Amino acid sequence: MPAPRPSFTHFAALLLCLAACRSESAPPSTAAVFFTAAAATDAASTEFDVTSVPESQATLPPFPFFKAPDGLTSKFKDKERNVAFDREHMIAGKQVIAVEGKVFRDRFLLANKDGREYTGIEFQHNYRNAIDALGGVKVSKVQYTAPVNAAFGGRAAVDKHYHGTCASHGCDNHTYLIRQAGKEYWIQVSSGGIPLHGQVTVLEREGMKSSLAFLDAAAMKQKLDADGRVALHINFDTDKATLRPDAAPVIDEIAELLQADPTLKLSVEGHTDSTGSAEHNRTLSRARAETVVAALQDKGIAAERLQAAGFGPDKPLVGNDSESGRAKNRRVELVKQS
Repeated sequence: MPAPRPSFTHFAALLLCLAACRSESAPPSTAAVFFTAAAATDAASTEFDVTSVPESQATLPPFPFFKAPDGLTSKFKDKERNVAFDREHMIAGKQVIAVEGKVFRDRFLLANKDGREYTGIEFQHNYRNAIDALGGVKVSKVQYTAPVNAAFGGRAAVDKHYHGTCASHGCDNHTYLIRQAGKEYWIQVSSGGIPLHGQVTVLEREGMKSSLAFLDAAAMKQKLDADGRVALHINFDTDKATLRPDAAPVIDEIAELLQADPTLKLSVEGHTDSTGSAEHNRTLSRARAETVVAALQDKGIAAERLQAAGFGPDKPLVGNDSESGRAKNRRVELVKQS
């Protein structure tokens, strides 16, 4: 961890040299999924504003910033600690949000009879002091409780992308955010359980680098002629119908496909994975399909040649039990119309 403030000398074991370390640059991602309660509260007034957290002026050590507290040994193997891309649930304000990006996780047994023992409070304070020194801000204002989990979709929905000691009453979960140079680092510190454990999750928010092949207009036509439909992976902001900048080349190829064959009519159909409520995802997938249709109309494609539909999670290509499977199911299909 970074060097503690002088008043917190008990944290000296987590010292890292800050002066020589700087984070690597990477393009920021705007992806974050917000889930709010269907209660009387106006969602617009409760949605967490990332920009409310000031940018850090500290020199950041390399991701994931922290080494193990003095006397504690990680319970995780390296492949469990470092994940290239995943989704994590955090608490921002009074909401549970899902954030995607590169993830580091570490877990420790605090009730360690053979070595250094920590209370949950000491474990939490150690990390908070270190995060403060890096210019981070605590952004969580509630704990994972039945009402908070219900707003997200229930305990099972929270657990699906939660990695901590526990996400229920009696456990401490605190979320922090570090912003610097257009990047976001989300940190969740968790303690609880029997025996007592502590966990830290550090996420650098970013979009997934797709490993799926890019289809040009000729390849789209070949699939349409053979199968009557073609699945495309068009990037949108997470949980929104806003096209990301890297979606532009795909839209251009669809427009070229339609311009090359003036008789071709298409149904643009949106699909999602199974994360979140089915009804919300049906609405979202329809809105995304309509966004693609509007983008094609802006390129001169006649409205009568296009229609939009959204099926949410109802027509998966593969199972939703892995991130790679969910990525394949999040798609837009072009379906040839007679």
